[in-house]
Amino acid sequence: MDQLAKAREIISQVDRQMAELFVRRMEAAREVAAYKQARGLPVLDAAREQALKERNSALIADDQLRDYYITFLEKILELSKSYQHRLMDGISVAYAGVPGAFADIAAHRIFPDGRCIGFDGFQAAYEAVEQGVCDCAVLPVENSYAGEVGQVMDLMFHGSLYVNGVYTLPVIQNLLGVPGGTIQQVRTVLSHPQALSQCGSYLHGHGWEAVSESNTAAAAQKVAQTGDPSLAAIASAETAEIYGLNILERHVNVSSTNTTKFAVFSRVEHKPLAQDESKFILLFTVNDVAGALAKAISVIGSHGFNMKVLRSRPVRDRDWQYYFYVEAEGDEDSDEGRNMRAELAEQCDTLKIVGHYQIPVSLEEANP
Repeated sequence: MDQLAKAREIISQVDRQMAELFVRRMEAAREVAAYKQARGLPVLDAAREQALKERNSALIADDQLRDYYITFLEKILELSKSYQHRLMDGISVAYAGVPGAFADIAAHRIFPDGRCIGFDGFQAAYEAVEQGVCDCAVLPVENSYAGEVGQVMDLMFHGSLYVNGVYTLPVIQNLLGVPGGTIQQVRTVLSHPQALSQCGSYLHGHGWEAVSESNTAAAAQKVAQTGDPSLAAIASAETAEIYGLNILERHVNVSSTNTTKFAVFSRVEHKPLAQDESKFILLFTVNDVAGALAKAISVIGSHGFNMKVLRSRPVRDRDWQYYFYVEAEGDEDSDEGRNMRAELAEQCDTLKIVGHYQIPVSLEEANP
């Protein structure tokens, strides 16, 4: 057998092996897709991809071949994601509001292949997942200007779902009016209470009446339906396009760094690998004895967990009783974490790990 024939025989053998390995890899990708759909995780995991490329490319000693291998690996990753997108095409995502709401925008950014379904309020969207109507829900948990979303925090405390991802969405509020209307004609502005709060000084400066609606998109929808130039809505540019409104003025936020943090809720818990940089969300109530809260907080820190957030909320149907919300860095499922939870249990009536997530992922700007 001459040199060319030998080389071609080697290529044929490798191709057969690669075909078998390709099938095995795509079967594993199918399992990954099923795992992600059950837990409300998106297809793209940029940190995982980067780590994989760095680890695998180090296996190639030849510098020139390494460049080709990285290109080969990137093609494989694209095929894997394409297959996962196809498998997850039917994932159903609940959000509170109507098309064009910032939650709708966030849901489409996180799950571009998903069926995003609007519900009338946070609780309805949350319960749609609890009851199996939807696979996951995207709900706001905090705004950098207006603070936490108390109703969603209460759903975390009383409900059964897990938080498996946290995402930040830059929010740019705009004043929307009917076609042909002008800013001089506006007398009343409709929007969600938090949006009105975010634009409070702007509204006050114009002397307009502020009227609360269930969400920003519902406000825009109402303005469009009335056709009244004296009514305007505060909402996103996407919302203006959906409902055929004009943008009378852009960027009416008081703060130029207005960002909303959204959480993805699902019925099944996802725990990042121990080596991943992650955070966990802990909810608890303390025993009604002197110093219980101080001891509970001390326990968390004494085991090396860095608390990034600590909040309190009143417990529903219990006068003057409060639960506490903590976001902390670290692996609470480690030996140190299990010891921490065991000590906390001595100080707490209720102790609940709501979920885990890696560093919040920034979604692209809602309306550039």
